[in-house]
Amino acid sequence: MNKITVVGSINFDTTVRTEHLPKPGETVHSKEMFTNGGGKGANQAIAAARNGGQVSFIGAIGNDETGQALLGLLDRDHINTAGVRKLDTTRTGSAYVMVNDEGENSIIIYGGANQAIADEHIEEMRGLIAESDYVIAQFETNLSSIERSFEIAKQYQVTTILNPAPARATIPERIIQLTDILIPNETELETISGQPITNQQELIAATQKVHEMGIQTVIVTLGSKGAFYSFDDGRTGFVPAFNVKAVDTTAAGDTFIGALATKLTADFSNINEAIVYGCKAASLTVQRYGAQQSIPYESEINLSESSSLVTE
Repeated sequence: MNKITVVGSINFDTTVRTEHLPKPGETVHSKEMFTNGGGKGANQAIAAARNGGQVSFIGAIGNDETGQALLGLLDRDHINTAGVRKLDTTRTGSAYVMVNDEGENSIIIYGGANQAIADEHIEEMRGLIAESDYVIAQFETNLSSIERSFEIAKQYQVTTILNPAPARATIPERIIQLTDILIPNETELETISGQPITNQQELIAATQKVHEMGIQTVIVTLGSKGAFYSFDDGRTGFVPAFNVKAVDTTAAGDTFIGALATKLTADFSNINEAIVYGCKAASLTVQRYGAQQSIPYESEINLSESSSLVTE
């Protein structure tokens, strides 16, 4: 059982369904509105916990009822929440998600407590990080929290995974140096590499650019096409997606990362199999609405029949 510590965001999501996403100045009517737990960090932690990982979460909430409710959702999946701090100076993070009939989404995030994680807080969790197999972070928290947690991880030979989302044109060099596995989507890879990706050759060239920055392993999620992985020694591979009808892509990438981290071995020798598992988990997520409520359990994935999940 992999021990996974997620340093990341926890948000209260408000999701609205519309026929199409509004253009600037346009008003559209909502078909449905509902609330749900979210935040890329919390989503990834829940995905890992539901798929066999021993998971701890480091983050922050406001001193409000919303934060307490979100903490309860982590507790429900038996995630260690000793690393979650309650802050009196800011509100719990929030996200506002619009989903169209094709399952595509647009998201607005209020960072709140997620942007106020102190270095001292990370330092207090040193023992938790040291005992982990993987430490996962994203860009929905302040950069100093990522850097400090990764510095501690490397002191104890713990593998670090960075999900560079939301996309940033520049990633601090120190964080790059401390990252073992980078898991961007195609758009995020374009932003990081500074070059467009319209075919396989450009995809390979963009990942090579990331390797030149100093990152040894890159896994690129490609939505309905699957995932591509690349090592700095030249080894590459492609895993096709499962052919399903997507109704909401929210949390699909988070599900992939959390599920993959529970199966990946320390030497990455089973990377293909771990990615297949992550793709299968994500394929179930996109068939449901919402973030955390859509993330599948290991038992669901194992029981999925080939008739409902067919590779392209």
